[in-house]
Amino acid sequence: MTSPLLTPAAPAPPAAAPRRRTRWHTAALLAVLLCAAYLGQRHWPVVASGADRLAAADRGWLLLAATAALATWACAALAQQGAVAERLPRGRLLAAQFAASAANHVLPAGLGAGAVNLRFLMRCGLPAGRSAGALAVKAAAGALARGVLIAVLAVLCPGVLSLPEVPVTALAAAGAVAVLAAVLLCGPLRARWGRAVGAVGADIRAVHARPHRAAALWGGSFAFAAAHALVVIAVVQAVGLPLSPLRVALLYLAASSAAALLPTPGGLGSLDAALAFALTSAGAPGTAAASAVLGYRLLTVWLPLIPGLLVLGVLIRRRAV
Repeated sequence: MTSPLLTPAAPAPPAAAPRRRTRWHTAALLAVLLCAAYLGQRHWPVVASGADRLAAADRGWLLLAATAALATWACAALAQQGAVAERLPRGRLLAAQFAASAANHVLPAGLGAGAVNLRFLMRCGLPAGRSAGALAVKAAAGALARGVLIAVLAVLCPGVLSLPEVPVTALAAAGAVAVLAAVLLCGPLRARWGRAVGAVGADIRAVHARPHRAAALWGGSFAFAAAHALVVIAVVQAVGLPLSPLRVALLYLAASSAAALLPTPGGLGSLDAALAFALTSAGAPGTAAASAVLGYRLLTVWLPLIPGLLVLGVLIRRRAV
């Protein structure tokens, strides 16, 4: 006879686990909605101010800027598809990039976009290691594409950029950090670092073994940076700033690269200050430069923020990310 204390517990009903998952996804969706409402209420004065400043702007240029802003998500989706050999579902891929751009303005240093894209790739069947490698490939291609564009535009627009004077203490600190990193990578972290580099190298070779994937990766990376630059160019033209498009593109790419050194959510604050400073340093009036920055932020952050967070909530509920 079996003791009651040793009697195995009855198995949970089959519907218990789905119910728990449903409650978790519902809670996540509510959290996203609350976050969206909070951000919208908190930053609404910025949106309203930007709309007032742009009220007299040229509608045709603003339409071009809005079209370029929409194109940035398609370019991001193209680059992400190019970073993996497997074929990704197009609709979910585009929705994930739209949601990732919104999440990127909630968490600093690209953590929001990285987390959304990592979960999306894993939901598509890629292991965690390969998903992280695909994100690393995409990030490396994006950084290299941005650097190439800056170099080309710097040649076409001589005298726009100048190397700042770096204090000796800053150079010494950077050298110390580099030496410490080299010691760690060649010592305790050598095995892990080697495995990570080897995995990323294998992903790069797999992508470039397929010309259409390589074309998607590099084409999407260059187009993504160019589309963001086009948004700024069109807004600058809309508010009547007397700056050439190539000059504006160079100023934006340089300012956004400098702002990346300060890991704020979506570059909020750091990119705004850097871009406004770059435009005023190029001869733009302060008020017009502020209007251009507000217009760029309105089209790339504030207007798509709430819809992007809502899409993120739907993707979470449907277990797409």
